[in-house]
Amino acid sequence: MNLSRQEFRQQIRQLRRQLSPQFQQQAGVRLVEQFSTLPELTSAQHIALYLSADGEVDTHPLIEWLWQQGKQVYLPVIHPFSKGHLLFLHYQTNTEMVLNQYRILEPKLKQHLIQPLAKLDLICTPLVAFDSTGHRLGMGGGYYDRTLAPWFHAGQGAKPIGLAHDCQHVSQLPIESWDVPLPKIVTPSRIWQWESHL
Repeated sequence: MNLSRQEFRQQIRQLRRQLSPQFQQQAGVRLVEQFSTLPELTSAQHIALYLSADGEVDTHPLIEWLWQQGKQVYLPVIHPFSKGHLLFLHYQTNTEMVLNQYRILEPKLKQHLIQPLAKLDLICTPLVAFDSTGHRLGMGGGYYDRTLAPWFHAGQGAKPIGLAHDCQHVSQLPIESWDVPLPKIVTPSRIWQWESHL
């Protein structure tokens, strides 16, 4: 059955929205257990994450855990001038938050909180679906594909790591030329990795 990208999006988003609050809570805790074993974490100090929405695997336990480890956490903010691009702002418990155009909470844009992309160590990326070759399907805005392009084409900048529920895995996704495959994806039950993307 060959599904279009949009059909995959609808199907997987519906699937993860049906997960119970208890399941989400357990998945968030198990995600931390998997993530904490990543060798990249030893040297990584500046880590970009995102606040889960729309049934995404719960990132709040991971953010809390990273703070406990003394790591600096950053959240994406839609760039006000550069269309389709993201900025990453330092995130703490007292950070002032606002709703963006997608009704997702993001830090209020303050220049002194911006962390340049080149100074991030890891970027944890959301995704709607991923396949057995490391390709990710996003929401369709291309924000993360643009953000990760320097890393993908020149090996520069923060290393991307996808986060997802196990149910978001499919055997094969339809691929576009601009898609950036991920070297690693962490789910509550395992770590997927593809050496060819490193």
